[in-house]
Amino acid sequence: MNKPPSPAAPADTLPIGSGDRLALMQTFVRIVEAGSLSRAAAQMQTTQPTISRRLLALERLLGVRLLQRSTRAMHLTPDGERCYERAKLLMEDWEALTADAHGEQQAPRGQLRVVVPHAFGQEQLVRPLTRFLQAHPDIQVEWLLRDDVHNFIGAGIDCAIQVGEVRDPSVVAIRLMDVPRIVIAAPALLESGEPPATVDALANLPWLALRTYYRDEVSLTHQQTQQTRRFAIRPRLSTDNLYVLRNAAVLGLGAGIVSAWMAADDLAAGRLVHLVPQWQAPALPVYLVYPHARFYPLRLRRFIDAMRAAMPVTGGVAP
Repeated sequence: MNKPPSPAAPADTLPIGSGDRLALMQTFVRIVEAGSLSRAAAQMQTTQPTISRRLLALERLLGVRLLQRSTRAMHLTPDGERCYERAKLLMEDWEALTADAHGEQQAPRGQLRVVVPHAFGQEQLVRPLTRFLQAHPDIQVEWLLRDDVHNFIGAGIDCAIQVGEVRDPSVVAIRLMDVPRIVIAAPALLESGEPPATVDALANLPWLALRTYYRDEVSLTHQQTQQTRRFAIRPRLSTDNLYVLRNAAVLGLGAGIVSAWMAADDLAAGRLVHLVPQWQAPALPVYLVYPHARFYPLRLRRFIDAMRAAMPVTGGVAP
């Protein structure tokens, strides 16, 4: 007589291979850094129940509770804090070991999540991004248009292009270039038909303000003498969007300060006039920033190299 087959062992009692353990640790690290199971699931392109099952499997494997969860918050337990630090180091060591094993000859692959400012991300950086992707067909990029980024790790961001000084001590900042900024206005705004000859005359014009960099005062520096002049303005329009300011200027609403690259086509076509060209607003530095880590994947290193080559510090405007 044949014996009936033995019942299958429950899934949580099956042996877990080393690869599975790495996957469970990777999921745990992502949960902690994302701040929630749902955000971790989105970043890992899976479902929240899958993430929850992986967390439970790791807790059973280790025999400790890693996270305390409620409907409003999630907190690491003391055991979870210790395990997170160790798991993060183990994942970095594993990635470094894998990279060393394959050597630098391996083609970079995988996904990069990059945050870029709206104006730069839509115009100046699309060409170097395209060249980068054409050179590395196994890399995929999420190109996220935001003018600011907080909590790189929690948001799953690999790196960002940032305009303006970097004050976050938790990131590496590489200066890529400096963006000249000039004063512009539409010909229709100039009552005499001639642009103002002096800085003092600019104060009499209606103004547009870019709230990110100037609101109720304009500061300009002479490019030869380095003399600086400041004057107050009462903006007809204040905005935090460079495109809005440029478009309003073209329509003759007021004078404004824009990045030189953005006004180039309008100046050439006569839609805008460059006012007092010997005077400029302070140039804006552009940085590539990314979190500190012991190991950086090849795809990120290649992207950093591509951006540095495309926007040298001395170039002023990206090619």
